[in-house]
Amino acid sequence: MGINEARQAEGLGHGRILSTLMATRAVPATLQQLPNALTIARLALIPVFVVLMLTADGGHSWPAGIVFGVAGVTDQIDGFLARRWQVESDFGRIFDPLADRLMIDAAVILLFVQDHMPWLGLVVIIGRDLLLLAGYKTIAPPGYQVNVNFLGKAATWLLYAGIGFLIVTHRSTDWPYWIFWTGLVLAVIAGLIYGLTAWREGKR
Repeated sequence: MGINEARQAEGLGHGRILSTLMATRAVPATLQQLPNALTIARLALIPVFVVLMLTADGGHSWPAGIVFGVAGVTDQIDGFLARRWQVESDFGRIFDPLADRLMIDAAVILLFVQDHMPWLGLVVIIGRDLLLLAGYKTIAPPGYQVNVNFLGKAATWLLYAGIGFLIVTHRSTDWPYWIFWTGLVLAVIAGLIYGLTAWREGKR
């Protein structure tokens, strides 16, 4: 490589670094904390949701459905902003998926208590989350980070939609269950893919 080519390559490298720094610096420091703030707000909504569900009539509650829907929307917003602004953090990597799991798990448990969730749905969702957590800690190498794929995102969207519709509809309404079961099947498949990927990384 000639001197000019080396300088051009070096310049391109500096350009990429500079563009990354400028993209981060272009966002005010206060806004850089917005993704984590949304995650914290979603965690704070969980007890509010639980109270609304416990006072619901047969698991049918529009206020609880609205809170659940807001949690689902903020789940998409905080991740998008963190990637867009390049302000991903260890806090977000841990607590963003944790907030999703806790909200969804709380919803299926309370719907089951209200006789508005099949026992199979409860067992599969809670079991999947427990197995994913325990299995991930067992087979994943130290420092391994789970990269959420599109299938996992689609499963989360469908689960949020299906459970949200179950919350705001009566037991006799059938169509929300189709959305819920579709999201659940995709969630199980995504969980198997995450586990297989972590296992392969651990074998290297």
